[in-house]
Amino acid sequence: MEGSVGQTAEFTLASISELSSSSSSSVASSSPAAARFYTDSGVAELRFHQQPESDGFVNVDLQSAQLFKLGPVYSVCISEGSDTGEEKLYSKGVNLQFRNEAESKAFHCVFEKRKKDLAEQGNSLPNGELSTSKSKFDEKIEPSSAKMYFHYYGQLLHQQNMLQDYVRTGTYYAAVIENRADFTGRVVVDVGAGSGILSLFAAQAGAKHVYAVEASEMAEYARKLIAGNPALGQRITVIKGKVEDVELPEKADILISEPMGTLLVNERMLETYVIARDRFLISNGKMFPTIGRIHMAPFSDEYLFVEIANKALFWQQQNYYGVNLTPLHESAFHGYFSQPVVDAFDPRLLVSPSISHVIDFTKIKEEELYEIDIPLRFIASVGTRVHGLACWFDVLFNGSTVQRWLTTAPGAPTTHWYQLRCVLSQPLYIMAGQEITGRLRMIAHDAQSYTIYLTLSAKMWGPAAEQGGILQTSSCKLDLKEPYYRMSQPQPYAMAQDQQPHQLIQTQDIPIQSQDLEEPELIPQPSPSSGIQLNTLIDNA
Repeated sequence: MEGSVGQTAEFTLASISELSSSSSSSVASSSPAAARFYTDSGVAELRFHQQPESDGFVNVDLQSAQLFKLGPVYSVCISEGSDTGEEKLYSKGVNLQFRNEAESKAFHCVFEKRKKDLAEQGNSLPNGELSTSKSKFDEKIEPSSAKMYFHYYGQLLHQQNMLQDYVRTGTYYAAVIENRADFTGRVVVDVGAGSGILSLFAAQAGAKHVYAVEASEMAEYARKLIAGNPALGQRITVIKGKVEDVELPEKADILISEPMGTLLVNERMLETYVIARDRFLISNGKMFPTIGRIHMAPFSDEYLFVEIANKALFWQQQNYYGVNLTPLHESAFHGYFSQPVVDAFDPRLLVSPSISHVIDFTKIKEEELYEIDIPLRFIASVGTRVHGLACWFDVLFNGSTVQRWLTTAPGAPTTHWYQLRCVLSQPLYIMAGQEITGRLRMIAHDAQSYTIYLTLSAKMWGPAAEQGGILQTSSCKLDLKEPYYRMSQPQPYAMAQDQQPHQLIQTQDIPIQSQDLEEPELIPQPSPSSGIQLNTLIDNA
């Protein structure tokens, strides 16, 4: 249930002071403080404490609490203590000072929503029974996976890895700054804000106010970073909580996010991005990024195939400390081929032009991301062994002034996403001009990733190809959650001694048709990953 009272949300305050000194845990602070909504032992509470958190704190029972606005940035929160006849006594009260009016509105909005949820649950639940309702995120995602996910992104070293991807960060910066017209005077929501860098970019571009929503502990670091940039930070509110649960005081004119994972869809944050669109974005509001494309092409890489197959040689030992390991060789062999390979490869390994699958973030429904089914059809440009399917992605920032692409294509500057390859345990033998067909099917699972089902088939070729059938078929099942991280840079491309030089294959984008976008003219031709002249690449072999 959206806005479940069991969800944690946290706000930074300019200062707090307790009205009554009768509490044993008195608190008074003129330095930054925090207010946290959470559930303890089944009771929904609001905790006020200094930052960093210390023993000095005040807990307020949400069910009995009242919040009164005293001014644009001043409020008071009081909690009922006991009844004496018709008169109620209030044992706790806290003066609140917010850093700006927008943060005050956001806090009041969440407070009222939590109170409303409590009232609804109180009317429907038997006395003493606790609500077991879950947010939409919790219903889809396995708890241990979510815990690891938020722990990972709550660490500065991982944020640094992403910030130091200068293709990623530089493209976001350029897309925002070059499209100031979209941000100036507008309300922005940063979905999964992380360190808050995109929120700061939006403020630099003139945003009226930015709500930075972040569920991990990185929200605390984002607050510190934003506070250290006061000229921008006064227009940014960090809200700790899941996009599926938090409430905002106003709608957004524009969403900005970095929801892309390996193969675009890994980590399933695209679903959160779409949910944020439906919950927070005004009609005809903008999304940065706007669309994504998954690109695919068959490849030939004998070195990679042998490398993976050789991993299972360990299990062919018949006398390993007196033990015969061979009964497990077949299982190990298929296990290694169930891992998609993440690395940066030489684009000359592709054996046909690429095709694309378009995901329009402004139109797609969340449920459509649960299963992605892509038909495949390629025409081989060379005769070789096909070892699998290579994949990469790009996203478009469709600004009013500039349309800018962020690409992870082979041959382009390498990003921290690299590229991904699905390797077949049984390669296909193909001739130049032969048709390769198949299907790439991705099914979401509760570990915040996808199970990949790939089938490739080689069809008859030549003058009578239309009357021919399938000659060879090879299939594999892979877990996108468990990739094989191989290397960070392309390896030298070596041409076999008996292989004649052929016209090198270009990685190309398939133009987006009108059925994919209502305004196809927004797609630059060519895109950054198209028309790479491979014969200009340095051959280190």
